[in-house]
Amino acid sequence: MAAKKVTSKNCEERLPKCVYRNDPVLIKPMSETPKHILRLSDVDDQTFLRFSIKCVLVYRESIEAEWLKFCLSRVLVDYYPLAGRLRGCPMDPQKLEVDCNGEGALFAEAFVDLNSHNFLSFCSKPTNSAFWTKTTLLFKPKLLDPLDFPPLSLQNERELMIVEKFQVTYLRCGGMIVTAAINHCLCDGIGTSQFLHAWAHISSQSNLPPPLNPPFHSRHVLSHHQHPTKIPPFPLPQYTKTPRPNWHLDITKSLQSHPLLIPSSTIFTQSQILLLKPSSNCTTFETLASHTWRSWIRSLDLPPSLHVKLLFSVNIRNKLSPKIPHGYYGNAIVLGCAQSSVNELTLAHDLTPVVRLVQNAKSIVDDDYVKSMIFLLKDKSLQADLSATFVISDWTKLGLQDLDFGSGKPLEMSPLASDVFCLFLPVIGDVKAVRVLVSLPANVVEKFEYYMTGEWFPDRETNV
Repeated sequence: MAAKKVTSKNCEERLPKCVYRNDPVLIKPMSETPKHILRLSDVDDQTFLRFSIKCVLVYRESIEAEWLKFCLSRVLVDYYPLAGRLRGCPMDPQKLEVDCNGEGALFAEAFVDLNSHNFLSFCSKPTNSAFWTKTTLLFKPKLLDPLDFPPLSLQNERELMIVEKFQVTYLRCGGMIVTAAINHCLCDGIGTSQFLHAWAHISSQSNLPPPLNPPFHSRHVLSHHQHPTKIPPFPLPQYTKTPRPNWHLDITKSLQSHPLLIPSSTIFTQSQILLLKPSSNCTTFETLASHTWRSWIRSLDLPPSLHVKLLFSVNIRNKLSPKIPHGYYGNAIVLGCAQSSVNELTLAHDLTPVVRLVQNAKSIVDDDYVKSMIFLLKDKSLQADLSATFVISDWTKLGLQDLDFGSGKPLEMSPLASDVFCLFLPVIGDVKAVRVLVSLPANVVEKFEYYMTGEWFPDRETNV
């Protein structure tokens, strides 16, 4: 069955846009906060992380915008760098720093003429979900958006950049949509979740003190100065500093330049994950990462001799010695990397050899490996190699599906938009299920979904 042709024009006619009740405002910390310059760590300050983590939460009932802004102001006292501005270091424009000036996070309030059921039904269709941002669920300044614009491309290197943006969009039924965007240079997914949970805690339980997990903001603990080492003894294939020749096959660039990408969303229940597992010695992540990576490769008909990579985040909070301070607020992740040839990955009879590649990529990330990577990351010419690479970001353990601002847990939690990076998402109502979300060209989606589910679960319906 061929994928339905969709254009942004006909989608835009079916989905109403947001109406802004007033101009967005800057929410400042409620009380005085430290004013200083915060240098980012070598782990934070990667070009690969210069984008914003954006998530959308849909609620059946709403909370007044003024109360949400008041609680945001309270939580920004502890998380004061998020009320500052990103900028290039005056002495080294290749590096970023945060001017902790307390100028505030951007907050917008809007209304869309839909109820939550209609909105979720519309967005659940694969041919529509690529365009749910047409409702403008996150305010976009008329000038360039500092959250998504590469900082080193700015003509004015001193231009300060907003770290956070939030929007509450009220629905016709009395529900609301909360959209959050936090620059990845400031924190990883764990930090994003920690901040949003602190905000939700204050909003829903203002009579109780916040959880005893104050953020530790100093980033020097993940600087190469803190972990001097010799030339790294480990090969790091996830990075490159050699420009690719023009003839080099860049799969990621080719996919991102495609005029229309369709999100493919596949839910795996616990029983289906058990059927996929080649043995009891592998985790759900290892199983789904291996299966999705191989399905993606097979659907793209890549040259058999091509070497392809899988990149995924590894939490290093308990990997380093001495340990990272409790409550460390920043990017405490490194990229794990599995690689092999297309031929070796696709000809295997089961997932066993692919799972072993993923397990090995995880197991080698120890104290020495992390310190070697930090040492290398001080070289700003080093770039994550995304040319023939599949990237997975796992959101299943972040707890975003439990965010309660006082009107109950969300009906839906999702990224604002899906690109060619793959996301593992929780399934609301089934704590052991996982939703795999990745965008592909329309003519590839059907084949990808066949490899994901058709071979293994032939009676199951697919999204296309």
